[in-house]
Amino acid sequence: MNSQLIKTLAQIIQSLSQEERNLLETELNNKKDWHTIKSRIINRSQIIKQQLAQQNQELFIDDIFEQMREERSEDLMNFDFANSIKGGENE
Repeated sequence: MNSQLIKTLAQIIQSLSQEERNLLETELNNKKDWHTIKSRIINRSQIIKQQLAQQNQELFIDDIFEQMREERSEDLMNFDFANSIKGGENE
C-alpha cells in the first residue's frame, strides 16, 4: 500500500471546500451506482433470455401444428373418395 499517497490524498481532501467535497462525494458514489446498474443489466438480460427461449419454444410448437395441418390436408387431398365409396357399396 502506498501510505504516502494516502496521506497526500487526505491532505488534499481536507483542503477542499464543502462544495468541492460534495462534488467529490458525488463522483465517488457514481462508482458505487455502477455495481447496482451492472446488477440490473444482468437481471434484465436473464429475463430477456428467458422470454426469447419461451418464444422460440412457442414458435417450435406453432411449426409442429402447421406441419400437422399441412399433412392432414395433403392426406385429405390424396384420399380416393371414389374408391372408398365403391368399396363401401360392395360390402
